[in-house]
Amino acid sequence: MLGLRDYLQIYTGIEIIKWDNQEGIVAMDSQDLPDILAYCLEMKPRPIWLTHVVNDERQLGNDFCLYLILHFPDKDFTLTLVAKGIKDEFPSLSLILPALNWSEREAQDLFGLRAVGHPDPRTLVLHPGWPKNFHPLRKDYKTGKEYKSFKRGPLVFPEMHGEGIFQVPVGPIHAGIIEPGHFRFYVIGEPVLHLEAQLFYTHKGIEKLLEGKSLEEGLLIIERVCGVCAVSHGLAYCEAIEKLANIELPRQVLLWRTILAELERVYNHIGDIGNMCAGVGFALGNANGSQSKENLQRLNLEFFGHRFLRGMVVPGGIKSVPGPKDSQEILNRLMELANDFEDWIPLLLEHDGFRQRAVTTGVLKTESAIDLGVTGPAARASGVAYDWRELHSHLLYPELMVKSVVEHNGDVWARLMVRVKETRESFRFLETLLRKGMQEAGRSSYIMNTFSNKLIPWQGAWGCVESPRGTDVIWLMLDDKGKIYRCRIRSASYANWPAVPLTVPGNIVPDFPLINKSFELCYSCCDR
Repeated sequence: MLGLRDYLQIYTGIEIIKWDNQEGIVAMDSQDLPDILAYCLEMKPRPIWLTHVVNDERQLGNDFCLYLILHFPDKDFTLTLVAKGIKDEFPSLSLILPALNWSEREAQDLFGLRAVGHPDPRTLVLHPGWPKNFHPLRKDYKTGKEYKSFKRGPLVFPEMHGEGIFQVPVGPIHAGIIEPGHFRFYVIGEPVLHLEAQLFYTHKGIEKLLEGKSLEEGLLIIERVCGVCAVSHGLAYCEAIEKLANIELPRQVLLWRTILAELERVYNHIGDIGNMCAGVGFALGNANGSQSKENLQRLNLEFFGHRFLRGMVVPGGIKSVPGPKDSQEILNRLMELANDFEDWIPLLLEHDGFRQRAVTTGVLKTESAIDLGVTGPAARASGVAYDWRELHSHLLYPELMVKSVVEHNGDVWARLMVRVKETRESFRFLETLLRKGMQEAGRSSYIMNTFSNKLIPWQGAWGCVESPRGTDVIWLMLDDKGKIYRCRIRSASYANWPAVPLTVPGNIVPDFPLINKSFELCYSCCDR
């Protein structure tokens, strides 16, 4: 097989914009994308899809542009394929890489571009009832009028016919406090034949809202995309800004950013473990998980000012660094919580009733996880050794020598065990990092660096962070005034949701709450 760069140069019209040991950026005609992507996916190991971005660059003379970002894990090399000059359609890549199904349908809804050859061209973000000319991410879109002409239409679902087949609709309004999402089960008795999931009920307009905002204003919005991934989204956003400013961060900033990321991971994992117990009515396990998560979030509030750690990460640095005394107290409290975790986690792992509900339930096959670009614990539980902390050298993770925690059965139990093992690892990482922080003593602040005059306009940059649910990716382009021109948010939940319906057939309807909680995905991350 030809080397990747040699292969790309076979095509006429290819422009290699950048190519070094870490990153390549290649511009091409959109019609060449299918062949080039197919070639990339034949390489071993197979590259990982990070994000797919559509951008309206008509005012720059580029028409609409498509950016597809792939990461080659063996070389820690990231390739951005750029297709410019798209006017009203582009060739669909979903049959080559099924992970792009949603993002191409979203491009049809929000930009009015047709994905030619897409296997499922139904609307995704815009439910039936929106006017046909409503494409809010176009730069010439004017707000307000379309809402007055919206008339809700019926959702379209596949038809299934046969003796004894029933449809069981669940949601979008649920008994708990979760956000809206509709699940339609096709069943014979209790066994599920098929599941359709319909999300995108809440239109927050986050990506549109970000346009024209300053970097500071953008951070406030990004941190609120998802409550429990505030640090991960904020880190990815700041990383993209820092690339555009071409700045290097002090070691102390890298150390404390790593600590914050692991604090976010550990409270989420423990909370998710408790929520899985709630999915089978195991009250004691749920209570222990909830109490442990609460204690971790109170620690966040006491030492960092916010239960969800908002406001700590800023472009160019972090808000503040705890001194040695506070660092020692944080360490002491974390070790108490780690010991407490080891006291109650055997109640779950040795509980026959819980194990029987979880083992062989909700299996996600390895092939499906790879094809759909599944990430985080869900991917690692299906045998995919994909942890951004291991694959990409960033923050202080190389010093921690992170290794992907992998299980191979792909069921609810495997997803539980990945979280249990990663929680233990996170406690160990936090102990190591806090001791390093105390050795490098001193309290200081790194409020936003004044680098606005250094920011590169009209150039895309990405940031990527391993959140508790998987990789969160932010793609960012600024205008010549340092304002946000386009910000694309691809959360781990956005990548993982399409896989959930594949894990339900063959199980019974009462298993769905447990299967769903084993993924523990966010609705808010998907709302546009």
